[in-house]
Amino acid sequence: MQVKQTKSKRRRGVILTPTGLQRLQEAIVSWEMARKKGDRLTLQELSTQISISTKTLSRLWSLSKAVDQKTLKLCFSAFNLKLNEADYAVSSVEDESEILEFLPRNSYTKLENSPRLSTYEIESRWSYPDGPVALDSPLYIERPPIEQLAYREITRPGCVIRIRSPRQMGKTSLVLRILAFAQRQGYHTVNINCYQIDDSCLTNLNKLLRCLCWQIAQQLDIEPNLDEMWDEEVGYKLVCSFYLQKYLFKQIDNPILLVLSDIDRFFECPHIAQEFFALLRSWCEEARQNYGWQKLRLVVVYSTEQYISLDINRSPFNIGIPLHLSEFTQSQVDELASRYELNWRVGQESAELMSLVGGHPALIQLALFHLVSGKMTLKELIQEAIVNGGIYRHHLWRHWLKLQAYPHLIKIYAELVEAKLGLVIDPVDAYKLENLGLICFDGDRILPRCKLYRAYFQKQLSIIV
Repeated sequence: MQVKQTKSKRRRGVILTPTGLQRLQEAIVSWEMARKKGDRLTLQELSTQISISTKTLSRLWSLSKAVDQKTLKLCFSAFNLKLNEADYAVSSVEDESEILEFLPRNSYTKLENSPRLSTYEIESRWSYPDGPVALDSPLYIERPPIEQLAYREITRPGCVIRIRSPRQMGKTSLVLRILAFAQRQGYHTVNINCYQIDDSCLTNLNKLLRCLCWQIAQQLDIEPNLDEMWDEEVGYKLVCSFYLQKYLFKQIDNPILLVLSDIDRFFECPHIAQEFFALLRSWCEEARQNYGWQKLRLVVVYSTEQYISLDINRSPFNIGIPLHLSEFTQSQVDELASRYELNWRVGQESAELMSLVGGHPALIQLALFHLVSGKMTLKELIQEAIVNGGIYRHHLWRHWLKLQAYPHLIKIYAELVEAKLGLVIDPVDAYKLENLGLICFDGDRILPRCKLYRAYFQKQLSIIV
């Protein structure tokens, strides 16, 4: 008897190449100049123009997720382009067994009816959520259109992106993916953490700029030659700009993505901050008219807690496109719970958890990690958190210390946590409390960010107010 062979299922598609992305991006920019006087198309407008979904656009811009070839042709034809072979690469993934081979070792795999894992197995499988989500982790949840906007923007010559939010909202996790996207396009990448800069450099602009230029050169694998190239007599900011344009950029053919993380550290030194941010602004303006500067794509990342010490009317960050990280939606929490392999009913347990912490990414991740370990139930987690902070004690303590630095805000927040329907407060105070990550908005009324904050700060503030 002849055995009938079963054909394996094959998923085929194409991936946009860096060459294709550049051609498409240039065509989109030309269309924007002609039809919108240079104003950028939003993701939804782009979706409407091409007649494909925003979800498909997300796959397209990632340069790593396949789309149908007909879809790619549709994108190109929408901007009067013909799809060439150099614009895409064929991607094929075999059946499920082959798909699993391409997943990272710690990737999500659904284990039905599997026995409860030991604490050791859980901690080996899921890292404790106290830092950025690794590139190979299945626990990263996209928050459209943030990622798509970032990927698209860094393909623009001379772009500037500002990523801002309170701490623990996922800024570093997003930066890792922006850097990976840039590397897939063949860009050079430089990632500088401003907390690695010595304190002595923050009191001297010349030292600071030399330190930054040295780091940039090192990460580009170029000999710094600072002593030879640095002529302080022409001025620190000017010589820094000349060093980048005339020395570093001339040795690099491809675009350079420069990420400056934790740039809020400079807020502690207002004079240095004012000079440095003026320099960044000048680079942005140069890129609009000077081809040599268009190789640079700049991403600045900062937490908003320190930002409230600055004058609201003299913000140094009035350049580029701002990206503000939002909270998770309920469907995103459900998706994350499924990746943790929790057997949750859609819209049920996620609603209970969000009634406590809203969609705060770090607090959601921390809860799911503890729940998957089996050390506590969701009911127990919520009860302990309301009584004494529970697993969130350190998070709440950090917020408490930060709030104590602003006596005026303490009085306002004390009123907020007692008001059941929220309050209308001064816009400047609302701006500061929002930057601290302590409130949310309900129309024109202000509320504590979540039930957890209300319960904790009611107890704390009743002691001192």
